Amino acid sequence: MKTFNIKTMTAMASALLILSGCSDLDVDIKSQYTELPTTQQAVDAISGTIYTRTVAVGEGWFVLNNISSDVAVCVSMDGNWYDGGIYVRETLHQWTQEGDAGHLKGIWDDAFAGVVSCNSILAQLSEENQNGVLGAPIRCMRAYFYYFLTDNFGAVPLMEKFGDVPDARTSRSEVIKFCEKELLAVRDMLPSEANSTNYGKATRYVADALLAKIYLNWQVYMNDDVTLYEPTQANPKLNECIAVCDDIIKSNQFNLADSYKTKFMPDNGPQIKDFIFAVPFDHKLFQGNKVMRYWSYRNGHEQFSAVLGWMYPSNPGGLMRMNPEYADKFNLEGDERNQVVLRGEQNLYCIDGYETNLPFIKTTTKIDEDELYTGSDPDATIEHRVNFTREVYIRDGLSNGVAQLNVGNDLIGREMGYRSIKFFPDKNMTANDGHNQSQDAPVFRYADILLMKAEAILRGGTATNGNTPESLMNQIRSYVNAPQVTANPSLDDILDERAREFLDEPWRRNDLIRFGKFEAPTPFRTLYAQKELTEKFRRIFPIAKNTLETNASWGQNPGY
Repeated sequence: MKTFNIKTMTAMASALLILSGCSDLDVDIKSQYTELPTTQQAVDAISGTIYTRTVAVGEGWFVLNNISSDVAVCVSMDGNWYDGGIYVRETLHQWTQEGDAGHLKGIWDDAFAGVVSCNSILAQLSEENQNGVLGAPIRCMRAYFYYFLTDNFGAVPLMEKFGDVPDARTSRSEVIKFCEKELLAVRDMLPSEANSTNYGKATRYVADALLAKIYLNWQVYMNDDVTLYEPTQANPKLNECIAVCDDIIKSNQFNLADSYKTKFMPDNGPQIKDFIFAVPFDHKLFQGNKVMRYWSYRNGHEQFSAVLGWMYPSNPGGLMRMNPEYADKFNLEGDERNQVVLRGEQNLYCIDGYETNLPFIKTTTKIDEDELYTGSDPDATIEHRVNFTREVYIRDGLSNGVAQLNVGNDLIGREMGYRSIKFFPDKNMTANDGHNQSQDAPVFRYADILLMKAEAILRGGTATNGNTPESLMNQIRSYVNAPQVTANPSLDDILDERAREFLDEPWRRNDLIRFGKFEAPTPFRTLYAQKELTEKFRRIFPIAKNTLETNASWGQNPGY
């Protein structure tokens, strides 16, 4: 976190009351104040809890988005990081209402706490200010939280004012229409200049970007029975998607001037003009970005910065490995995005993100290198060059390997699978920071706007301003020094470009569902989860059991 200051505030009791199912919610919140907030400064002073709740796209969602899609698999290592099977089930599309409450309930609770915070602040404003400039950012952020809720869970309880506790969930289509209505109502009242003072907060362009996501996925959301959506269904909102993309483009406030690697380094922030909206993380003050904890090699603390005297403060988890087919998409000659995928024999890295020419060597023994070694000298010392392999092999017979996606806990097992280094380790982390990094996590980017417009045109929308899918995609290719496309790309080309551009960002699951490929096999689902490949109800997640126990009338999603 850089220039955006998250104020230290006590978590709101109202959020805890709603999330725990308590019923004492009819207290007039205005009674707490002798005078209602009437200035932007006063509203800002009570709005901190809204932006602290954007952590809903933090650690849990990062993991779930990656391994429920085609990006990665989470393995265990002779029982290490098995953790009751939560990562295995999420990789194999076998999540349940009980066993996966850790990630699912965390996303639900954080997002709903954001909704409650928004409603609480709106309740402290006069009706005129609720519907005016002062209320506009709050309503925009409420739509933001509801979008993530309904995208993940389908029908959700729609709470339009403080104290609402509906007996039933509102259908996904109606929640999306509510979000659209709210965003259209406030967008002209939101700040139209994006700068360091409103970085990480609601602006006109945050509303535009969220509307673009809603419009591009319109048919996904209009099918309240998620199993009925097909990517061939006509989308009546494509021109609306193009229009809000154009509003962002013509503002001339965003660009692709920064290099790909630079914008995801620990010192990123409002200077990155690709970022339309980002969650400002800080390794001490606002925690939740732990990307490298999962992607790093289990002994990765030795790989980063050792040549300059700083070392990653503790062992990373090392359980996330890139699916081979996804890794293969990083194959364009000269593409700077290839550099964020660690593959093959490894070198040491410096704290500024640059690879050195010093090989990453570990002094070990033959049995620690390969726990299946059967020679007569298992304890013989060897010099082992760390080497990340494309393939990930499950070791049947070791700690029930099939059930645990066990790769073994020797060096061979630890080095299976390519890794992402997009969010480079933060040199300011200490052992007390729990692997938290300071990189701000982008949610909406200008690059995404260009690719969404290209996709909307390809799907039948009307091209504007001389743009074609080819010219829009080539803006992306140009800034990463990848080969230019020479004809209009196909929809599959767009999807592959999104895979390269938005690795570790919160959109891959969303993209695959829109393209009808969320159920497509990955190597491990093919082996161990054939049944789940036909279960389209898994396009949304179940509601955690303990949430339903306090709000039984809400009911579970079909199939769970």
